[in-house]
Amino acid sequence: MKSIYKYSIAGVVLAVLAFVVYNKVYIPKTTYKTVQSTRGDMSVKIFGIGQVGAKTIYNVTAGVNAKLLTVGTDEGKWVKKGQLLATFDSVDLPMLVQEANISVQKSQSEYLASKKELESLKAQKTLALVTYKRYKKLKDESFVSQSEYDKANSDLKVIEGQISVTKAHIKSSKIEITRAKKNVEALKEKLSRYKVYAPVDGYVIAKKADVAQTLGATQVMFEIVTTNDVWVKAYVDERISGDVKVGAKASIKLRSSTKQFDGYVKRIAPQSDAVTQEREVDVAFKNLPIPFYINEQAEVLVDTKKLKNVVIVPSVSLIYKDDISGVWVKNGDTAHFQKVKVLGISDSKIAVSNLQSGAVLLLASTKNKTLKEGMKVH
Repeated sequence: MKSIYKYSIAGVVLAVLAFVVYNKVYIPKTTYKTVQSTRGDMSVKIFGIGQVGAKTIYNVTAGVNAKLLTVGTDEGKWVKKGQLLATFDSVDLPMLVQEANISVQKSQSEYLASKKELESLKAQKTLALVTYKRYKKLKDESFVSQSEYDKANSDLKVIEGQISVTKAHIKSSKIEITRAKKNVEALKEKLSRYKVYAPVDGYVIAKKADVAQTLGATQVMFEIVTTNDVWVKAYVDERISGDVKVGAKASIKLRSSTKQFDGYVKRIAPQSDAVTQEREVDVAFKNLPIPFYINEQAEVLVDTKKLKNVVIVPSVSLIYKDDISGVWVKNGDTAHFQKVKVLGISDSKIAVSNLQSGAVLLLASTKNKTLKEGMKVH
């Protein structure tokens, strides 16, 4: 009797265990979420991943070898074209400009003095010429001596010589004024280089210099981009990039945001990467998000074409088995791997062929058993 009780209890325990295992282990492991394929139209999109970049990054250099005195902007700031960005220690240049201006004034004064002297000499020449002509007439009539005539003639020639010399002084003064003015202009131009201005209206993405730092002429101080130049440099598999056209609509998703931004294809690079076999597709923002971050990772979806009356499945249902694309279909109470051909991808949907509309698709999960051909599913 005791043995019968023992076997009975053991049977009950085994039955309970079997029940628990079946309902708590087997059933959950073989129960899959399902979705149905549908039929309709779908816009095909091409996916690409890349980084926020810019068509042109303006590298603002120091332009001189000097010590930085002031900095007028910072990273993440907007600047206007012509805005003062920085000033440098110009040492003795302002004094040299003053000295050059004094040289101009001196040359101008000498020029004016020479002109006044020329006017005086011309008046003296007029008088000397009158005297000479009178003495010449009187000499011809023997009313004056030869020595008096010679003196009048000599006085006239001396004045004419002085006039020639004064004219040469005037010409020299003009040349000196021009030279001095050019020197002032050159010094002012040189002095202007000790101030750095924004080349465009734009956004400062980098500041690479600080006050009191001594910089070289070619050293970059700021990097500036304009809003029209900002885009996403995305990379697309060259096998499917042929459908991408300049001007095509696109959507952009930044890593720092859950929001999708509207965009369009602005440029397609003329060369593919020989190593990755990808092509650069530059997608511009319709409305640039502020702030934006150069080199931030981004994803793009580019519209290419529209498929009509095709079977559509969720992208999560598509799997690859031995490099063959397909979906798991519920065939009665068993699983069947149905090979399909991918016609196009759009967001979370995929257009396929070789599959009927309304087919019940099994969605694999890490919580479930691995799907196998012919296995029982719930």
